[in-house]
Amino acid sequence: MIGSAVYDIQNRKIGKVRDLVLDRSGQIAAVVVDVGSFLGTGGKNVAVKPSDIKTDHNRLTLDVTKEQLQQMANYRLDDRNTGAGSSASPVKGGHLGTGR
Repeated sequence: MIGSAVYDIQNRKIGKVRDLVLDRSGQIAAVVVDVGSFLGTGGKNVAVKPSDIKTDHNRLTLDVTKEQLQQMANYRLDDRNTGAGSSASPVKGGHLGTGR
């Protein structure tokens, strides 16, 4: 899904999937769409709900226009390399490789 083109209902390309944001249970919480960039510059990333993205003839579509997406708030991770946001890490978790 990452890197896939996203189209509006009028068959215009409005961006591409830049990233997926997962919640603590591993489910997709948001789809980050790169809107309006040209050769990787000048655009912005916006987060949309996964339920807003539909598949139509083997491609991804949204029921919004490019202009509507450009009006949305810019989505920015605190650390693009690790995906870390500004919230604290969980205090404890399972043990790596044990399935617990």
